[in-house]
Amino acid sequence: MSDANLDPENTLYLDLKGGRVVVQLRPDLAPQHVDQIKTLVRRGFYDGTVFHRVIEGFMAQGGDPTGTGTGGSDLDDLRAEFTNAKFVRGTCGMARSQNPHSANSQFFIMFEPAPHLNGQYTVWGQVVSGMEHVDAIKRGAGGNGMVSDPDKLVKAQIAADAG
Repeated sequence: MSDANLDPENTLYLDLKGGRVVVQLRPDLAPQHVDQIKTLVRRGFYDGTVFHRVIEGFMAQGGDPTGTGTGGSDLDDLRAEFTNAKFVRGTCGMARSQNPHSANSQFFIMFEPAPHLNGQYTVWGQVVSGMEHVDAIKRGAGGNGMVSDPDKLVKAQIAADAG
């Protein structure tokens, strides 16, 4: 799908150091998660946050204002919206703790398919262009993928609001 065919109200722009990533939001799969992300984006919450956990061949995780993997927003945690949608390259999912109803602001973008996540995490979007910029995010070291001096999400915008 070309960017021109996307609904601007359900299109997310993530500006990374290398360029723009365009994400088609999926309110049909996860309406509460999409609403929360849009609210946070419109508050500027994600601007300047880092990709604190990045694992080669798996995913890049961000959306934590503390940059540690332990933070979130002041909004309520979300109830899981699990579906049959598959975690494939470019899928955007919501990070959470062991509690399935603990997603708040942290998210991840898949580098590769991860069938073990299917039905276990909420899918809220799909990268439709700019995946090469996701691929360029600095990777972490060690098993947990924590990144020293991580790359930042420069700016997040809903396409309908972009000037």
